[in-house]
Amino acid sequence: MNKSTFKKIAAMSLVAAFSSLSAFAQDGGAKVFGGTKQFRTWQIGVNGGVAAPVVFLGGHNDYNEWDANFGYGVYIQKQLTHAFGLKLDYQGGKVAGSYNGSTNGQGYPGFDSFSTTINYAISLQGQVDLTSLLWKRDSKVALYLQGGYGLTGYKPDGDTRTEQFIPVGGGLKFKLSEGIGLDLGYTMNFLDADNLDRTWFGPSNDKWSYGYAGLNFALGAKEKKNLDWANPYALMYDELKDNQLRQEVEALKSRVAANEGEIANVKKDSDGDGVSDIFDKEPNTPAGNVVDGAGRTIVFPTPAPVAAPVEQSNTIQFDFNSDKLRPESAGAIESMASELKASGGKMLLEGHASEEGTEKYNMDLSKRRAASVKKALVKAGVKSGNITTKGYGETRPVASNDTEEGRQKNRRVEFKVQ
Repeated sequence: MNKSTFKKIAAMSLVAAFSSLSAFAQDGGAKVFGGTKQFRTWQIGVNGGVAAPVVFLGGHNDYNEWDANFGYGVYIQKQLTHAFGLKLDYQGGKVAGSYNGSTNGQGYPGFDSFSTTINYAISLQGQVDLTSLLWKRDSKVALYLQGGYGLTGYKPDGDTRTEQFIPVGGGLKFKLSEGIGLDLGYTMNFLDADNLDRTWFGPSNDKWSYGYAGLNFALGAKEKKNLDWANPYALMYDELKDNQLRQEVEALKSRVAANEGEIANVKKDSDGDGVSDIFDKEPNTPAGNVVDGAGRTIVFPTPAPVAAPVEQSNTIQFDFNSDKLRPESAGAIESMASELKASGGKMLLEGHASEEGTEKYNMDLSKRRAASVKKALVKAGVKSGNITTKGYGETRPVASNDTEEGRQKNRRVEFKVQ
């Protein structure tokens, strides 16, 4: 197996592992029982067993006899769903073998046996619990498969080597208690090198296996159950078949039906005024009436009559926001001046304004308009002492201020002979 092929296999193994993770993360498990926080998801394990330079699948071996040597391992595992976990695994031990002949069948004396210490074999593996995927209730035994990618360091001939390897295996887990389990497993480790046994005889890379027994211990609060022993399918079945739950559902249906009836009553509007009967203070409103939020008819006030306009002959009109006399006002000024000079009488000039602007500004504008008319009369020969001025601002309109025509009539000075 060359390095390119080995790397492809490693990549495919990791992709398959994470694809499994994605598939299980999307199943109904977490939604059924409220998420993984209610479970213990971390565990550690220790194990010991037999290490050998062969695997049960067979294949080429440089030596035709092998020795059973002690192997050991520890791991830490994070359970991501009830059926999938990620495992950081460590293996150690020794593998050894011999050839039943003097020259290993190759003509190389001195290679009739080997003994290699595996200092470490560290790998990241994905573990799939097959039992959790089946319809098993309250199972105490679980069958699992695992695989991944790792690095190993060993001494085949006194020199330390570091190589890649792919671990593939499986086993059985037994639930001894809520936090403790027994683990019986077997792992085949396929090496990306042909120097584990010191030799490079044959067409394939070396390999070794590790059969073990061990214990695993769940980490976290003791009152929580282990996620890897949870069975969402069984839980869903229990929820659907639970008599008490069915009774609660039926009671809920009755309450919903009653609430729907209440809602229909709340929406009822007998007189069609847009206010439901439960809030209507006037339940028999005549059709077409405009009502308030309580359903009562709104009575609109009758508009106050607009004061009749004064005679034009007694009034001087002004432009918007102006106190300057218009040229067409000259005739009225001359006529009034002649009348006052002839009679020697006195006159009151009342200034007015439309509603544009503030009340204070309009009051001042009305006074300036009256003063302008007085100045013109005095210039025409009327004694200043015979003329009195007063401003009323916007307080005495003679027409509506809602139209420009009405506002123009309100921009005025009225003559009142005293």
